[in-house]
Amino acid sequence: MKIVTSGESHGKGLFAVIEGFPAGLNVRIGSIDAALARRQSGYGRGARQAIECDRVEILTGVRDGITLGSPVTLAILNRDYENWKQWMAPEGCDLSARRLTAVRPGHADLSGMKKFSQTDARNILERASARETAARVAAGELCRMLLEELGVFVSGYVRNIGPVCDEEEYPFDRLSCRECACGMMNAALAERAKREIDACRSAGDTLGGICEIRVKGLKSGFGSCMTYPEKLDARLAAAAMSVQAVKGVEFGAGFGAARLRGSAVHDEIFYDEARGFYRRTNRAGGIEGGMSNGEEIVLRAAMKPIPTLGAGLSTVDTETMQPVRAAAERSDVCAVPACEQVLEAAVCAELCAAVLERLGGDTLAQLKARYGELPQ
Repeated sequence: MKIVTSGESHGKGLFAVIEGFPAGLNVRIGSIDAALARRQSGYGRGARQAIECDRVEILTGVRDGITLGSPVTLAILNRDYENWKQWMAPEGCDLSARRLTAVRPGHADLSGMKKFSQTDARNILERASARETAARVAAGELCRMLLEELGVFVSGYVRNIGPVCDEEEYPFDRLSCRECACGMMNAALAERAKREIDACRSAGDTLGGICEIRVKGLKSGFGSCMTYPEKLDARLAAAAMSVQAVKGVEFGAGFGAARLRGSAVHDEIFYDEARGFYRRTNRAGGIEGGMSNGEEIVLRAAMKPIPTLGAGLSTVDTETMQPVRAAAERSDVCAVPACEQVLEAAVCAELCAAVLERLGGDTLAQLKARYGELPQ
């Protein structure tokens, strides 16, 4: 399975094409739209979210609500395009306006301008923008539907926003009940996070945080120890790191394991006839030797503060080569809850690809039969 997204932040829309998706899956459009709405929600989002009301349109690969086995094309049209058409229309537009040369530290602006020989950072930022993740969320939600047919479920929550951190460990079944505006499980901590976000907004600053993504029900043996690119933790880490602003990923005990002795890190193995092989701890985060081991997969990703600051940072204007304050494009103060939703989508997509690579099958029925034959 392969997913390709396209589209610019202020262009006509965002699009995703999914190749190699099996036939026979009932597509719930309402579930995709709900995921898109969650991506737009959260305390600290900017004015763009009040303009857009993302809805998916299925262009190809589905008939009467059922996937056909042909490439699936998903579209999320940008309502804001009408306001930007005179500067963004592919058929012809005004390139002299809406130029951006006061490149932003921490963004793709300057490196992209060098790489693609551009004189206007707009040609870079329109694609590098996190608005692109709307297409990934739509595609990831389709992959989630496929995984759930196999009994594999993906969920998550926000562990911390800035200095506000939730140290409690929650059972998987509670994660679907997160209702706080900050994506946190603890309402009191969410209120503290709101105050931190408000302080940043007043100062023209931004905040990042950490999201935890969990996978329940995936059987053992997905991924491989035989070739490095097949390692499941490597693949999931790459998927998470591909999400805009993510700067670090860990599994299970993660970086904390480096400070402990092996006896306090590795999960001892037990066996009984009813359960088969099992572990009483899950410090490995559900992956050993690059393969799923049947336990919950636990992944955490660190999102840096958004690089577009209201107050701006010191930079250089690439046209005049003079020191200036960085451009202040319309942006969010904090998008960690949105990042959590995008990370779920990225994990769903990569897991779906790994499952299809191992089991094959042209139809959902074939896939379910083959998955059912695997040991736990």
